[in-house]
Amino acid sequence: MELIKNHKALYHLKNLYRLKKKDILARLEEFKTVLSERNDEEIFIELAFCILTPQSKAQSCWEAIRKLEDQDLLLSGNAEQMSPYLHCARFKNKKAHYIEEARKLFMHDGKISIKSRISTFDSIYKCRDWLVNNIRGLGYKEASHFLRNIGFGESVAILDRHVLRNLTMLHIIEEIPNSLSRNKYLQIEKKMAAFAKQLHIPLSHLDLLLWYKETGEIFK
Repeated sequence: MELIKNHKALYHLKNLYRLKKKDILARLEEFKTVLSERNDEEIFIELAFCILTPQSKAQSCWEAIRKLEDQDLLLSGNAEQMSPYLHCARFKNKKAHYIEEARKLFMHDGKISIKSRISTFDSIYKCRDWLVNNIRGLGYKEASHFLRNIGFGESVAILDRHVLRNLTMLHIIEEIPNSLSRNKYLQIEKKMAAFAKQLHIPLSHLDLLLWYKETGEIFK
């Protein structure tokens, strides 16, 4: 794949990276400490957040997660109890059920046990496939988001609408797909990784950079 011909867009992107590289590095370093320094309940909180985010604003979803924590519902409440706190999310009732089901999946002897399950995989891609296949409401974007937020973002892309829009503008892909099957997701992820390599910007950095370019913030 050749570099895009829009040199102005490339210059702007590289210049933006120079300006925000320090902040991006700091955020990614923070993510890398999550799995080792936080407990299973805190890891589950990250998972629940990523279940909420499809077609919803990330900041608002994080605020909703914090409200569920404050009400002691995230780790013990049922879907009907959680749903009223999820107005920020589209399909809030379904997502409340997804969170409850995910919690049951990782519940052993009355405690959340998610870190040990993740550590059984010898490949981040196998782990992502397992998450998608076993947790309702979690697609490849959300599973990648979760893995990035707990420190495994080096080789996966979070293909949300902001990133896809930029990949289209940069002519890395022809158009934003109506849906993302596993094969389509992996194809676009591969193209984005190749583009990142040509720019000499790590894939995880490019992901956050494109998010910042669209939203003006480096969030979760």
